[in-house]
Amino acid sequence: MLLWSASRRFVRSVFLLGAVLAWSAPARTHACDVCAVYTATEQREVQTGFRLGVAEQFSRFTTLQEDGDKIDNPGEHLNSSVTQVFGGYDFTSWLGLQLTLPVIARVFRRREDGGITSGSETGIGDLSLIGLVRPYSLMTGKSVLLTTLLGGLKFPTGSPHRLREELNETEDGPIGVHGHDLALGSGSYDGLIGGSVFASWQRFYWTTAVQYAMRTTGSIHYRYANELTWSGGPGAYPWLTHDASFAVQALVTGEHKGTDTLKGEEAEDTGITSVFMGPSLTATWGASLAADLGIDFPIMQDNTSVQLVRDYRVHGGLSWRF
Repeated sequence: MLLWSASRRFVRSVFLLGAVLAWSAPARTHACDVCAVYTATEQREVQTGFRLGVAEQFSRFTTLQEDGDKIDNPGEHLNSSVTQVFGGYDFTSWLGLQLTLPVIARVFRRREDGGITSGSETGIGDLSLIGLVRPYSLMTGKSVLLTTLLGGLKFPTGSPHRLREELNETEDGPIGVHGHDLALGSGSYDGLIGGSVFASWQRFYWTTAVQYAMRTTGSIHYRYANELTWSGGPGAYPWLTHDASFAVQALVTGEHKGTDTLKGEEAEDTGITSVFMGPSLTATWGASLAADLGIDFPIMQDNTSVQLVRDYRVHGGLSWRF
């Protein structure tokens, strides 16, 4: 009986680790559209081996703001889809690697030469390779604590050709959809660091995650500003069994980015600080499959100069360990 009771407590603790941390606020487009690398947590401290997955973030931009205040929009908008395909390997319970390739699709309308034109941009983004270290974890019969640190590099695999538009912009050019918003890559090698904490007690849990992108000068001497993204919030498991789980979380996410520079000159319409809030759903099946889905609504977006800002974003992910 004692052995059976201990086994049940262990299995329960394992499934409490089934919360998926979606950092898919994903190398920068418009207001941190691809600045963070998606990672998922599925019982990592008790498993090794390969994992594969895909994560999606769709953002809708129609609101035009000047220095944080809404202004009239002449008809510009941007729909941005970023699909991150990732694969990784955990060498031990505390050390792993992850390779992530974003596939980006953007559809837009913007002002050009005094009129409104439509266009699209599709292709791969900047590849990233990160290492994951889990320095401390704790499991008891009622609680779990899991910490993760990450660090890595982004490589200039995405096309930066849209950045060349920054060299030729005129007063009759776009207002809210610029070359730096449409570029698939930066042409630069960038660093990425971050960390996360997952803590649970019985059926309740809390997650906190942060990532910081350190940018260097890339194509046409354009440098995207360093960027901080974070998320966190409480959650609970309405359904929790030995074979599956379902969780609901109130997630608050944020981002802060300074202004970019072009040949050392400040690009005034590129800085933003945002906070979003929305529900996030997580499910696990067995010890190998995990999924999440969420929607974020802005509660604060403070931008510099004139920019299109998000109306909402939808994000989700699916990961499989084998």
